[in-house]
Amino acid sequence: MNHFGELHERTAIMRHRLLETQPTVCTERAIATTRAYKEHEMDQVVVKRAHMLDEALRGMSIYLDEGLLAGNQASADRAAPIFPEYAMDWVVDELDLFDKRDGDRFTISEENKQILRDMHPYWRGRTLKDKGYAAFPEDARLFYDLGIIKTEGNITSGDAHLAVDYGRVLREGLEGYRGRVLDAQAHLDLTSFDDLKKSYFYRAVLIVLDAVKAFAGRYADLAEISARTADPVRAGELSEMARILRKVPMKPADTFHEALQSLWLLHVVLQIESNGHSLSYGRLDQYCLPYYERSRREGMTEEEGCELLENLWLKTFTVNKIRSWSHTRFSAGSPLYQNVTVGGQTVDGNDAVNELSWLILRTVARCHMPQPNLTVRYHRNISHEFMSECIEVIRCGFGMPAFNNDEIIIPSFLEKGVAKEDAYNYSAIGCVEVAVPGKWGYRCTGMSFLNFPKTLMIALNDGVEINSGRKLYPGNGHFLQMESFDEVLAAWDVFIREFCRQAVILDSCADMVLEQEVPDILCSALTEDCIGRGKHLKEGGAVYDFISDLQVGIANLGDSLAAIKKCVYEDRSISRQELWNALLIDFAGEDGERIRQLLLAVPKYGNDDDYVDSLVVKGYESYIDELSKYKNTRHGRGPIGGCYYAGTSSISANVPQGAGTCATPDGRHAGEPLAEGCSPTHAVDVKGPTAVFKSVSKLPTHKITGGVLLNQKVSPSMLEKERDREKLMMLLRTFFNTLHGFHVQYNVVSRTTLLDAQIHPEKHRDLIVRVAGYSAFFNVLSRQTQDDIIARTEQVL
Repeated sequence: MNHFGELHERTAIMRHRLLETQPTVCTERAIATTRAYKEHEMDQVVVKRAHMLDEALRGMSIYLDEGLLAGNQASADRAAPIFPEYAMDWVVDELDLFDKRDGDRFTISEENKQILRDMHPYWRGRTLKDKGYAAFPEDARLFYDLGIIKTEGNITSGDAHLAVDYGRVLREGLEGYRGRVLDAQAHLDLTSFDDLKKSYFYRAVLIVLDAVKAFAGRYADLAEISARTADPVRAGELSEMARILRKVPMKPADTFHEALQSLWLLHVVLQIESNGHSLSYGRLDQYCLPYYERSRREGMTEEEGCELLENLWLKTFTVNKIRSWSHTRFSAGSPLYQNVTVGGQTVDGNDAVNELSWLILRTVARCHMPQPNLTVRYHRNISHEFMSECIEVIRCGFGMPAFNNDEIIIPSFLEKGVAKEDAYNYSAIGCVEVAVPGKWGYRCTGMSFLNFPKTLMIALNDGVEINSGRKLYPGNGHFLQMESFDEVLAAWDVFIREFCRQAVILDSCADMVLEQEVPDILCSALTEDCIGRGKHLKEGGAVYDFISDLQVGIANLGDSLAAIKKCVYEDRSISRQELWNALLIDFAGEDGERIRQLLLAVPKYGNDDDYVDSLVVKGYESYIDELSKYKNTRHGRGPIGGCYYAGTSSISANVPQGAGTCATPDGRHAGEPLAEGCSPTHAVDVKGPTAVFKSVSKLPTHKITGGVLLNQKVSPSMLEKERDREKLMMLLRTFFNTLHGFHVQYNVVSRTTLLDAQIHPEKHRDLIVRVAGYSAFFNVLSRQTQDDIIARTEQVL
């Protein structure tokens, strides 16, 4: 018997069906969007966006599966909609390649290919990508083109990296939101420009609320029709489904079933409204608990509650997204990062784990899928029993749960002006990033990716990018003329500050165009206090608005600085000329390999060695200091914050950014992946997991509120014995309580299994791995990403 029990019969059938489903491309939303944009060309953009969603929800295909919850994102499960207002050039260019990709393959019919080709002319020059790229200043565009700063996701995607206020929706229903909008409308003075602008937003919100009501009504009608020909048991279920859909999400929920249906329908509508990812459920164990408890009092069994949760998790997996191949390499495995958070504390500091927290752990483990992304909020008073259960989930080997640490995250939020009741209510958003559900603005993280090792090489090359020969910035001189290591650090400091500045410029351009072109109305309405302010999210409607850029290759930077310092300036075992020549030829030849071995022998980050760890911190501090000077485009427009902080959630960007980076002084070959997140470079962390934790803990974690992502890998055999599971628990408590770690997650899979899965993928169709701050089926990943995961150090407890 599985520790967590078995899936219920119908959800087991549903899971098997979903695993057999080939991802496809759906054009229905693209058709609806194109029609709405043409018909409402002259409307204010918020009104046009509302009509777009209305067109989609009233006209798209709907269907019911074998489950108890209704709602689908596209015309079939796992079908990825096309969002033409964001980008169309790559869609048309790659149509014949979708099913030929090295990973993340999609099939598309010839009919749908032609539909997209036919609509493409309308969208030329109208898409977010077209306008975003045109908005980049010439100097900043060069950083984008050369792959030093990657921001494609910002100009091809919409709202997300947030959780809306699902709790308030369940309490008030959308009719409560309608009442707030109508009241705000009644108090507008249209002779005021600000109020006139608000009037369009309110009009748009009313349109989308009516659209959601119609969408729910369509499913209610379908359920009633389906009940007529169903067997008596299923007919009763369908009749109940129809009743619920005529009630929620417009009216408050009363039962657990009603709460989950309301939650799911709104979640899927938000996915239809925008192709932004990392749209998360927040602290579902907290805001759904009253409905679960009421249903239990009224006769619902615990297992009936579990079946509803299983249904929700499998429905979550039906949502899909197709990205350009260049963007896909930064998000390998088609992740949607739909996170559900459990545990943590109440605002008075008590343990918030409840009966629903345990059920969520149990049902996510039973489903054994890459979605939803499960996060546990750790704090020092979390019980031994709940931690033991979390470790049992880890043993299931699908990379969950991740742990985020209240002991560092809550104080970090309080320092930034977040109210106590909100700081204690934070949740994971997407990967490792954190925010306050229902009160946080657009993208708490996930802005541009900055390549640290490439930046270092440009700094050493007097401002010239090695692969292209392009001069990017006036340099401090070439490495060959740097007489001391202090000059190396000075060059790094100058360049990382300038490249940080350029990243902010690119972010601001993207945000400006996002605000002008693709505001998301429902997402804004469900985030406080957009209705009160009469502003959508990108205008500053949220209570809080902090964002982070993402830094890639932090470990490579520290290891490279340590190698230069020791080999060139201290031991003088390698001359500057020898090192530079070896880097340019990628350590080719016998002498190149000799130099590489000397570089590899230098202390490496991840082994609790202050020699290198201090250089990681010193190099990173230059960036963090510079980033703190800048504001985002919502600053001063209503939200608290409006500023930046650092983040290491590099997703799978370490692979493509490594592919475009020359050899580096840490001994890394040209084209090899960079280190991922804040994790050490693969295979150099040789002193065990405690040493890794101690190295990571030296980072200025309280300043990296965008997330300090740490992946660890252990063999399944390492957790077979109870004493080893206890050791892992003690290790985690030490990391969080004493070392103040931010985050950690585990891949529990052996190298042997991964290698066999590459050779015999048909034998490992159910193999799930942790890629970065998310999990994915191993077989859907590109070979390069698979190799990167295989190369990670396998720790021994």
